[in-house]
Amino acid sequence: MAICVTGGSSGIGRSIAERFARSGTDVFINYHSNDEAAAEALEAVEAAGGRGHLVKADVGTPEGVRELFGAVAARVDRLDQLVHCAAKALTGPLLEAEPEELDEAIAVNGLALVNLTREALPLLGKGSTVFYVSSRGARYVIPNYGSLGTAKALGEHIVRYLAKELAPRGVRAITVSPGAIDTAAFRAMFPDTWEERLAAANAANPIGRGVTGEDCAALVELLANPELEMVTGQTVVADGGSSL
Repeated sequence: MAICVTGGSSGIGRSIAERFARSGTDVFINYHSNDEAAAEALEAVEAAGGRGHLVKADVGTPEGVRELFGAVAARVDRLDQLVHCAAKALTGPLLEAEPEELDEAIAVNGLALVNLTREALPLLGKGSTVFYVSSRGARYVIPNYGSLGTAKALGEHIVRYLAKELAPRGVRAITVSPGAIDTAAFRAMFPDTWEERLAAANAANPIGRGVTGEDCAALVELLANPELEMVTGQTVVADGGSSL
């Protein structure tokens, strides 16, 4: 079994990588810049029992995506799960964003899913699943979250189209949307208020605790079961009921 996780060196992506490593899976950890975090993630994946592979590439560009899957294809001939977790945080109002930076954020956070799936296609087969990790901001307006929220909304709709296009191949596409989680991206989006926001979200959660990366990873693992072939194109929320 093999899984590729973009943004797999930290946050939710790392939680997913570690979870799948438990079954001795080939885990491809894609990251963009933080070599130290990537090395730590690789060590954690291998300690959990997986065969870890680091691939440093910018998935916000077609060239970076091709580089990623060139590395994957050099080691395996099948990919069971593709998980797009990579995110570029750009805080502030949309109308104040630099056009080039906004374009890059939309590319990484949303459109990259199309390029990733296209390049991964030769490795995907019956029973494979493409996962997109979204957030509450795709459905609700959150101040200073526009660059990520609009891209996530785009990504969720891309999943719906991909689900129909991939279905004849026996491949599914699913969005997983967790509640607020303490990640590098969350801190970058709300540099001055992330602690208060996270504490408030945790306190308001009906379950009585905050959402963790492990919660999201457990959901991805469950949905990856090939027997759930009728579950595709959906957005599955893991937030303890806080958004109800």
